[in-house]
Parts: sequence; C-alpha cells; structure tokens
Amino acid sequence: MNAAAPSSSRTFPDGFRWGVATSSYQVEGAWDEDGKGPSIWDTYAHTPGNVKNDDNADVANDHYHRYVEDVALMKDLNANAYRFSVAWPRIFPEGGGKPNRPGLDFYDRLVDELLGAGIEPFATLYHWDLPQALQDRYGGWQRKETAQAFADYAGYVAEQLGDRVKHYFTINEFASFVEGGYQGLDVQVGGGRTVHLGAAPGLRLSDADLKQVRHHAVLGHGLAVQAIRARGPAGTKVGFAENIRVGVPVLDTPEHVKAAETATRDRNAGFMTVLLEGRYTEEYLASAGGRTPTFTDEELQVIASPLDFVGINVYKPGWYLEPSDEPPGYRDIPVNASHPKMGASWHVLDPEVMYWAPRHMRSIWGAESIFITENGSAASDAVADDGRVYDSDRVMFLRACLAQLQRATAEGVPVHGYFHWSAQDNFEWGDGYGTRFGLVHVDFDTLERTPKLSAEWFRAAARANRVV
Repeated sequence: MNAAAPSSSRTFPDGFRWGVATSSYQVEGAWDEDGKGPSIWDTYAHTPGNVKNDDNADVANDHYHRYVEDVALMKDLNANAYRFSVAWPRIFPEGGGKPNRPGLDFYDRLVDELLGAGIEPFATLYHWDLPQALQDRYGGWQRKETAQAFADYAGYVAEQLGDRVKHYFTINEFASFVEGGYQGLDVQVGGGRTVHLGAAPGLRLSDADLKQVRHHAVLGHGLAVQAIRARGPAGTKVGFAENIRVGVPVLDTPEHVKAAETATRDRNAGFMTVLLEGRYTEEYLASAGGRTPTFTDEELQVIASPLDFVGINVYKPGWYLEPSDEPPGYRDIPVNASHPKMGASWHVLDPEVMYWAPRHMRSIWGAESIFITENGSAASDAVADDGRVYDSDRVMFLRACLAQLQRATAEGVPVHGYFHWSAQDNFEWGDGYGTRFGLVHVDFDTLERTPKLSAEWFRAAARANRVV
C-alpha cells in the first residue's frame, strides 16, 4: 500500500469550505449605535434574572468596531468562508418601513473586508434578534404580519448586498427560538431539580398556540426565499440553517438505520419535514389535541419553495434508536447517566452524529447540497501562564467529528462546507459569558483575542483540506 494512502483517505472534496460562524447579537455589541433599534434580546437581557449573572450583549465582542481585526484572525485560521448574521433591527429599526442606511453600511464594510481577505461571505438573515417593535406590534411570530415583514427585510438585504454575497440562510434554528422563546423548556438538573430555561421574548404559550408560531416561522422562511429570488441578482443561492434532531441507530444495520430515519423525519415534523416536503405529517397535525396550526395549501407551497442548499447545525444525537414491531416502528434507547459530555451540560458526546445527520438529509429528503452550518463544543478554556489556551478537549472533538464528516463525504454525501461554532468566544444566550465555544479566546474585560490550541488544529486542517 502506498504510504500516502492513509492521509489521502482523510481528505475532503475539492472546493470544500472551511468556515467559522457567529451571530450578530452574540458578537457585535454597539446595541444602540448608528440608528439601530432594540431587539427582543436587548430587552430580554436587560431584564434582571433572564441571563446568568445578568450579562448582556451591549458590548459583547465589540465586533462592530473590531471587525477588521476579527477578519484578520479568520484569515490566519485559513478560513475561506464566514457565516455571520445580519441584525434585522440595524437595517429596519421598526421592523419595516424606511431602512437605516448606517446599519447597512456596517455590513457593506464587513463584506468588503472579508472579500479582500479571500473569505467568502455567507449571510444569515435571522439569528433570533427580532426587532422589538414587531414584538410589541404583533406579538412577534405569533402573527403572520411578522413573516411578511421578514420577507420584505430579506429581499432588501439580498438586493443591497447581492453583488457580493451569493449565499443566504433565511432563518437559524427554528426550533430553538420558537420553543425557547414562546414556551421555554423544563430541564432536569442536579439534585432532581427542574429549572425552566427560556429565551427572548420569554413567553409561555400553550402547545396549540406554539404550533401556530411554528407555522408563521416556516412561512416567513418561504416568503423570504421568494423575496430573495425576486430581488437578489441572478445566481443568488438560498437555504435555511436548522438544528436537526438526529436519530442515531444503535447498530449500523438496515433495520436500525430505517428506524433512525423514521424517527428523524417524525421528530423534525414541525420544521424540517414541512420545509422540505411541503406538508405537515398527520401525527403532527393530531398533536396538541389536533388544534392548530391554521394554514392554507398556498402557504404550504410557499413554505416548500425550492432551495439551493440546506444547512444543518449538528452538536449531539437527539436519540439512540432501535427497531420495534410496535408503532411507530422504532424505540428510544435512553442515554446512560455516565455517557461522556462536553463542556456544556446538554452536550452529549457522539462524533458519529456528524456522519448520520448529513446522511439522513440525503436519504430522507434527497438533499443535493448540504452545509454543516454549526458544530462545536464548549470547554473550560483558560489562559495558561505562558499565554496559550490548551483546549485539548476541543481538539479531540474537532478531530473526531471531522473524521465522521469526511466519512460521509467519502461515501458521496454532498456536504460542501463546514462552519465551526464559533469563530471566537461570545455571548452565549442564557449562559452569558460563562460558556465558551470559540477557536479564539476573548478576555471580556479587555476584549483581547487569543487563538487557542484548537485554532492551530483548524488552521492546519483547512490548509490541508483534510483531517489532521
């Protein structure tokens, strides 16, 4: 055997994007500068008790003022793509109406800086920072008017940036902002206690009302796809970025794989399944006593507007599955109490999810172009006496996950890029600044940036286009 064969077998396809990702609220800061209106996360984080240590993102990483430095850091990582989000209330402080030109100017400068560094911009249009004005006016995504306002905003951004930004993700993680913001989650913690985890806008709707919010969110996506195609230049590409709930088969046998695929389709019914199939499953419609959502056939056609790619955020398995002779044809296998976890308490470790998630996207829905829009891990990052950050656990995580992703591409699964979450430590929603996901360490007192050991791994892997 040729001595080079083991290395070449770990190589990704030509043209593979090695990217990093952030979101506007988590890194930009400048929360009320240059005409920006308040977002629901500004309001939520300014309310005592909602965020750990009462942290907020008024300054965050100050990326709004330090984007030149941050782009230089990305270039040093050999990243050739950057997924960022546009802050809707920077563009339309009232959610619609007259655009705020200084807000758009920031993204003009950022895009130009990226292109000058040889980094391809990928824009996300909604990463949860809804203009507060729309929450006040319509109850946010509780009303269809917000979906239409989102489409108007999306079309405007594609029109203004489309000469340089060719890829748009409409909405990031439908399930996260809908379930977290409009109902919240009850999670068991140590000592048998249950805590309620919420997110902006911090509502607790009924199951039936929540289904209607889900529908308005996917409708907003479909309307935005149509607006981007209508107003963006020819060749503009559009998709979504969803945190797929992945069923992992206990055994890699046809029966177990079929059980995992069936569960994955069923348990993504409120978002992924309707987005890609244009219909709600009968089981989903029967849930919550059969009440809601109210929709039309025309809306379902809009929701399923053809896409150029799909983005999936992949962190952990949703469930382990085995086949069952009883409906629905699969059975959950509980995750053992001693199962290894990463730095965040919710982050069950299984690198194979990076194989099964894109494989399911192809086998269930026939996806022809897939991006891993988020993958990463929290770690107990600290600056050592010699000034370095030795996040060996994140290096282990990256090597293991990327090996499984490479396995998928070697089998012909059409994954065209990987975006690591995140480019640098940032405001981590309800956890504030205590949970770090970045390849670059940020001292939130001085805002000094320090690339970690994982940044060295990413730099080498991106340069070689393979697992190193």
